[in-house]
Amino acid sequence: MKAFVLAAGLGTRLRPLTEHLPKPLIPVLNIPSLFYTISLLKQAGISEIICNIHHHAEVIQQVIEASTLPDVHITFSEEPVILGTGGGLKKCEALLGDDDFILVNSDIITNIDFRALVRHHQASGLPGTLTLYATPDAASIGSVGVDGGLIKDFANRRHTGLLSSFIYTGTAVLSPEIFRFMTAEYSSIVDTGFTGLIDNGGLGCYEHKGLWMDIGTMQSYWQANLDATSNIHSLALPMMQTLGLAPHNISSEASISADAEISNSVIGKGCRIGAHCIIKNSVLLPNVAVPSRSVLCNAIVDPYSITIMEEPTQNRNNV
Repeated sequence: MKAFVLAAGLGTRLRPLTEHLPKPLIPVLNIPSLFYTISLLKQAGISEIICNIHHHAEVIQQVIEASTLPDVHITFSEEPVILGTGGGLKKCEALLGDDDFILVNSDIITNIDFRALVRHHQASGLPGTLTLYATPDAASIGSVGVDGGLIKDFANRRHTGLLSSFIYTGTAVLSPEIFRFMTAEYSSIVDTGFTGLIDNGGLGCYEHKGLWMDIGTMQSYWQANLDATSNIHSLALPMMQTLGLAPHNISSEASISADAEISNSVIGKGCRIGAHCIIKNSVLLPNVAVPSRSVLCNAIVDPYSITIMEEPTQNRNNV
């Protein structure tokens, strides 16, 4: 089975970080977010990956080609003009062939068991199965309408009135049947392929109850790096086994003054922290230089910008 990874997005909600770095390479605990997806696929025995790219496409290719990713073969589908989730997938129809395939977004951190998802999909006999996740925020994110074990709607776009506590996780197993309902121009897979399957054969669902985080906004990205309850560190062992990498807070290739005070923060490769600095609840991307006696609190910093984040209400008393 092959996998298709959506990695062509502009990452507008992660600006200013994505002005200089593509979203799939934005690091979470010092590991590019795309690598979490690659590791998860490899754990499921999937090594053939097609990845669509557009924004800073050449940077993504360079990083992947320079990385040691054992037994993983990635084919890039570059989009000179961005095609969206629908058109981008349709463009790769021939590359995916005649078998079912896994679809994954590149801006999520999760421990979805793809083997179990595939088994569930195959047992259903349906042309598509989407992984869902229950959250109290479903109404604001956009809940998935489910009826009789089948997906019928997304955020009530089809006016079914179906509401739930489930959201779409950005992961699915799909049959080539989906390509019948898709077009090569810019489009959303929800409005084309998913809707087509709902009306022609049915779209199934699989509930994931483990770790799932969307790091597509600055707030969610900051919290994913610093939230001790996120369990991202639980991914360290399987990631080390599959890719030889593991999430970590402080890069061994950072230069940090002995008298700097660092708490609940992430320090990236090549960072230089001067004397008497105080860094708290902050994420420093690679190659950030912090002058002596600087104070950073609740910040996301790259070499070009500093973004101060608003502490979540439930955590303010702990800061």
